[in-house]
Amino acid sequence: MKKVCVLPGDGIGPEVIECAVKVLNAASDQLEFVQADIGQAEYRKSGTHLSRDTLDLMKSCDSSLFGAVTTSSSPDYESPVLRFRKELNLYVNLRPVKTLVHLPQRPPLDVVIVRENSEGMYTQQEQYDDKGVTTLRRVTREASDRIVRYAIDYARKNGRRKVTCVHKANVLRASDGLFLSIFRELMSSEGSGLEASEQLVDSAAMKLVTDPAEFDVIVTLNLYGDILSDVAAGVAGGLGFAPSGNLGPKYSVFEPAHGSAPDIAGKGIANPTAAILAAALMLRHIGLPKEGQAVERAVSEFYSSGHLTSDLGGRHGSVSFTEHVLKNLGR
Repeated sequence: MKKVCVLPGDGIGPEVIECAVKVLNAASDQLEFVQADIGQAEYRKSGTHLSRDTLDLMKSCDSSLFGAVTTSSSPDYESPVLRFRKELNLYVNLRPVKTLVHLPQRPPLDVVIVRENSEGMYTQQEQYDDKGVTTLRRVTREASDRIVRYAIDYARKNGRRKVTCVHKANVLRASDGLFLSIFRELMSSEGSGLEASEQLVDSAAMKLVTDPAEFDVIVTLNLYGDILSDVAAGVAGGLGFAPSGNLGPKYSVFEPAHGSAPDIAGKGIANPTAAILAAALMLRHIGLPKEGQAVERAVSEFYSSGHLTSDLGGRHGSVSFTEHVLKNLGR
């Protein structure tokens, strides 16, 4: 049995995670679920958005499935997402985005964004002075080396042909320059059989919209990866189509890339595709690849049959979408 920590979170998080858990139960009888609070529900209970007990529970499980949290405007707010990424050493953020619905004037794409998940602009180390704020942006050789190695290994294991380094080394010559130089070194020494390419981040954002076939696997720094994965999701149909995995040497947390969307919470119209595909990624990661593939196929069949979710102008909300996926799984 594989033990999964379920963290529904805020807003639409509980709705889409409930759908994902139903699909997981149908896909495999090898899963045991335990649930914990994160975000606002946990804060009301314990005064923190991520408790030590929840972190310990996450560590005791084979993986975690997380919904979303609503960011607080309080000056003492500490992001539970950035915290669990740091404390669980989840240095990889894996974001595959693939076209499931062919939309007018949007080219098809199938891209995997491998995002450095531990440093860059997300250090949260900001210093105030009388003229403004200075943010520390950290790029280290160790973190750059391990994320590029992961991208190369992922490309090989998943039959990908090309790895593109996205950067801004023409301006940030020292920090992005370090990242780019490590990419060149490792692709030269360990990337045999893979095509290596380089792209400035602004140009990459444009090409994801106009010519996404240019990309296969993208490896990039934290902030760039966060933005580019949303651009790719927009081309594919929206954030409801973007699953995500936070991976480290020992622990993992899978989640939809979208936020908590409190404006539509409780209306039954949230698209659970990203959450269900995140669950499929989790199945692959914990040693159930056939089950993960079956879930991905069941989701794809929903869209290839001509059905659409409400965010694309269709009639299917969270429940009816999930019912169709479960039927496809049953077949």
